[in-house]
Amino acid sequence: MKIFTEKLKNFKKYGPYSHTVKAGNFFFTSGQIFVENDQKTKIFPNLYTQTLFTLKKIKKLLLQENLKISDIIKTTIFTTKLSEIKIINQAYEFFFKKHTQIYPARSCVGVLDLPYKAFIEIETISYVSNLKN
Repeated sequence: MKIFTEKLKNFKKYGPYSHTVKAGNFFFTSGQIFVENDQKTKIFPNLYTQTLFTLKKIKKLLLQENLKISDIIKTTIFTTKLSEIKIINQAYEFFFKKHTQIYPARSCVGVLDLPYKAFIEIETISYVSNLKN
């Protein structure tokens, strides 16, 4: 059974997609970037800050669905700055160390461009064994 979550507090959609989809005990988030609501003009000048802000945004999204960061089993990162993977890793490690002892599986893909000139976009898959439909 798929459930599309559309009424999330403080999360605006910028296109024809769902922020979150639940399928059985799996929970998928769409790719998230540093933009929050209508703050498209808010500037995060560096990759570390954008990475950390995006992960915190994902945390807010998961909390609204009663999930935790430790429920994430897979992340996919898209970045326009793949040559700076060390910076992504620093922010990623800093964030996840606070929430779990086991890092999720991860893919990191270099891309030419992202919406709103973002340097990074992150999507997640979570699994919760006791998730109620």
